[in-house]
Amino acid sequence: MRDSVTCIFVHGWAMNSSVWDECVAQLPDWINVVVVDLPGHGTMVNVPVRSLDDYVQALVPLAHQPVIWVGWSLGGLAVLRLAELYPQRVAAAMLIATNPCFVKQQDWSCAVDADVFKQFAEYLTENQKKTINRFLALQVKGLSDMKQSLKQLQDSLALRGQASLPALLSGLDILLTTDFRQTLKRLDCPLHWLLGVNDSLVPKALAKVLVQEYAQKDVVLLKEASHAPFISHSENFINQLIAIAKQHRKRAF
Repeated sequence: MRDSVTCIFVHGWAMNSSVWDECVAQLPDWINVVVVDLPGHGTMVNVPVRSLDDYVQALVPLAHQPVIWVGWSLGGLAVLRLAELYPQRVAAAMLIATNPCFVKQQDWSCAVDADVFKQFAEYLTENQKKTINRFLALQVKGLSDMKQSLKQLQDSLALRGQASLPALLSGLDILLTTDFRQTLKRLDCPLHWLLGVNDSLVPKALAKVLVQEYAQKDVVLLKEASHAPFISHSENFINQLIAIAKQHRKRAF
């Protein structure tokens, strides 16, 4: 379609591409939608993954010209790494519930304790299904429609199946060790952020830090949202994404 824009959607830890289904169905027809399962997840469950760059190598073939990348949580880290390595393929990035550094550091308080991810790794080897359910519940914590959002996450996960244990452990290690704070300062492409006040994994304080210390110009902090704002506040997500797509419509293929 003439003057169309391509948006590629990258899911988060333990999930798969079906998590985007309800949102992308509401997008206008001039937005070309591409959803992808990361290695070790969904339809790619048998594809091995050991590092963040393995995700990037799976994403690169999807775009040969600049497109808009939408990354959620762990998927946002993959998008940031792709923008760093292949800037020519990124027109803009929308980062949902993503933290450039998910784990607290001495000079970085707007994150969570490393024990959060370490405990999930320990629990996974004991009972994968129970651990995933616990993680899903954490993502919707604090929402007024918690049960409905949780069910949508559970249904999406069931549609294409759980990720492999090695992929889940690799993903947790990526969340534990990745620090893209300096990368943010080097990236030339526009970055757009969607965060939630009630997010248990990405503290709301990040929004202020992104604006004041990293000169980010489009940081949306939703008052009642948690870690999956594109589900609980789909209208806000869709409106923000459409606005981003309109800015880049003439430059995208």
